[in-house]
Amino acid sequence: MDMWPLVLLIVQLCLCSGYEGSGQYAYGDDEDWYSRRYKGTPWCAPIKVKHGDVSCRTPRGEHYRNVMGTRCKIRCKQGYESQSTEVVCMASKHWSSNYACREIRCAKPDMPVNGGYKCSDGSYFNSRCEFFCSPGFSLKGQKTATCQHTKVWSAGVPTCVDMDPPKIKCPTLKDKWAEPRKLTARVTWDTPEGVDTADGILTDVILKGKPSKSDFPEGLHKMSYTVFDRAGNKGSCRFTVRVRVRRCSPLFPPDNGYMKCDSDKDNYGASCEFTCTGGYELQGSAARVCQYGLTWSGSDTTCAPMNINVGVRSAAALLDQFYEKRRLLIISAPTAANHNYRFQMTNLQHAQCGLDLRHVTVIELVGTYPAQVGRIRHRLLTPALALQLRILLRIPQRSFQMVLVDKQGIDKQRYPFPITAAELFTTIDTFPQRKDEMLLQQEAGQGCQS
Repeated sequence: MDMWPLVLLIVQLCLCSGYEGSGQYAYGDDEDWYSRRYKGTPWCAPIKVKHGDVSCRTPRGEHYRNVMGTRCKIRCKQGYESQSTEVVCMASKHWSSNYACREIRCAKPDMPVNGGYKCSDGSYFNSRCEFFCSPGFSLKGQKTATCQHTKVWSAGVPTCVDMDPPKIKCPTLKDKWAEPRKLTARVTWDTPEGVDTADGILTDVILKGKPSKSDFPEGLHKMSYTVFDRAGNKGSCRFTVRVRVRRCSPLFPPDNGYMKCDSDKDNYGASCEFTCTGGYELQGSAARVCQYGLTWSGSDTTCAPMNINVGVRSAAALLDQFYEKRRLLIISAPTAANHNYRFQMTNLQHAQCGLDLRHVTVIELVGTYPAQVGRIRHRLLTPALALQLRILLRIPQRSFQMVLVDKQGIDKQRYPFPITAAELFTTIDTFPQRKDEMLLQQEAGQGCQS
């Protein structure tokens, strides 16, 4: 009897003695080696599955689990997968497909823009990846993701969003004093630069208020700068500009006088000029200036009644007292009974306010030498002084005549007959100097009741 088939059978039994569907074979899964060793035998190489289990079923219930037609189910451990869940031993002595259990692997996650991630085990099953963002950016989405057995991460890749507002530092409080004769101060500062903690790019820097190197008026001015980054986040800061004006105590016009000031009347460098109404003389300083120490230069200003000296010896000396101060209306008549004289004086009695408003002093010359008399209101002139006035102004003694002299001593108008007060005032109001007087009187609220 030929013993070779029996020996071969015993060898195969020995090789398969440890196989009970566990997939553990002495020769592993080297199909090529098995085919060469048992050439001509329609058997596949025994299955050996690492990281998993296998259970096989033969077509006719043979004891050997790798004969042609054997079907084996592959079960991989958690975290592993096989290309096929079932393989068949084919006539080619090869299994129908690859049955190795390979570790499950997810797709490599994308790197978030302006951020990154760190994973515990790369992209393999159960690896945990933790995402982070660059400075200035905040994470939007899940912070971590885990590779699942479905080859899908447990969460999508988050995004890094610029949510931090840019930072900007404003200048400190600017406190300035106005310069002399001014109510403003020029204030300068360096334009602040914003800082973005994310990408460092700012789109707009907006100033609310006057720009640097501007003239600011007196008071407190609130300013602000606002900056925006590319994500639209806003940062702002505030500061104030304060301008102060040095001021003296206020001045007031003197009684029976006017005050005209420049600038703002009482600020450092402002000057005030004083004038008195007709019939009053200025005493003290005609002009005063507000000084750095907040005091006024000069002395207090008053307007005292004009003291007319009728005891002078010449008509020129008398008229000099009125120069640039008063206008003169000289009324001459041969007698006090003169009809024109009486009509004129009666008409002027009701116009005294208008005369004072226009700085007019009335001088009466009545009679003929040596019986003539002169009068300025209640003060009498000597006959000699009255005669000198008539001679100086070429006024006849034996007829009515009225002469209007302006503040510069110029003979402006002569009237051989009486006139109304309204006609007289109309003429005086056309004088150039009178226009400035009217403006001052209007500002001071001076006038006559009709």
